[in-house]
Amino acid sequence: MIESSPIFGAVVIGRNEGARLGLCLRSVCSQARHVVYVDSGSSDGSVELGRALGVIVVELDMSIPFTAARARNEGFQALLAVEPLLEYVFFVDGDCEVAEGWVGKGCRFLAQHPEFAVVWGRRRERFPERSVYNLLCDIGWDIEIGESKYCGGDAVMRVQPLKAVQGFRADLICGEEPELCVRLRAQGWHIYHLPDSMTIHDAAMYRFGQWWMRMIRSGYAFALGAALHGAPPERHWVGECRRVWLWGLIFPVGVLASAILYQWWTLFLLSIYVLQVVRIALSGTRSKRENWWWAASVVLGKFPEMLGQLKFLIDRNLRTQSRLIEYK
Repeated sequence: MIESSPIFGAVVIGRNEGARLGLCLRSVCSQARHVVYVDSGSSDGSVELGRALGVIVVELDMSIPFTAARARNEGFQALLAVEPLLEYVFFVDGDCEVAEGWVGKGCRFLAQHPEFAVVWGRRRERFPERSVYNLLCDIGWDIEIGESKYCGGDAVMRVQPLKAVQGFRADLICGEEPELCVRLRAQGWHIYHLPDSMTIHDAAMYRFGQWWMRMIRSGYAFALGAALHGAPPERHWVGECRRVWLWGLIFPVGVLASAILYQWWTLFLLSIYVLQVVRIALSGTRSKRENWWWAASVVLGKFPEMLGQLKFLIDRNLRTQSRLIEYK
């Protein structure tokens, strides 16, 4: 175990991650002095595995609606209980293996750059060759390096600003990390994306239905984020929502109307989708295969994202708390 200053620890969250959790906990335990694992009702022996590896295990009360944000908050509080002088915390999902040396690297970056509250690195997929859906995840993780507006679920955070904004919003079923970053940036803090390898993720997506549900969750997250922080000057995810409505509803309604009233116009409208795929593919910087798959997923994904937007509107109007939208 690392014995060094600054003082940092890690929070791992998971549910029924099986062997993936073992890889995650071992990779974190080799880098952090204190590790908390927060379990959300696993039935595969995850709790016993965590205890066997010597980490602090927190079992969530599942009678209260579960969210990843709530799990991270409770893990963070458990970490503070054992290390009140904690300076940095690394949050990581239980389906990720942490790259050797990453936690210390992230902490050192924050120590050297006091204006940054969050730093994250490159997440990669473990098996992008096993399915096109895993490949799409890997492409999606390839985000521009440098100062960024948001981070993902794996990130090293400075404790004081995290405490000042009262952590994650525990009621959010998705999009909780970007929402947290919005509040941190509103307080004058910055977020940075390093090019260094951070985690190896295992999406384990092998069916179209899994990808479809994942995109529904994305659409829901866009709508939720825009509802919370869509006002100027932030305009959080407003542009993403507008694109979803345009390509996922307005254009399809136009195609349907033209099929009924002006059949000759339908082919032209459908060709716009094809041209959109071509445009995105030709502007890609990866291999031809990857560019075309990504372009097709971006265009097709607007339809399940639209369903996610509609689900959010229904939930908000009915004032109901949605269950998690899971794809595994």
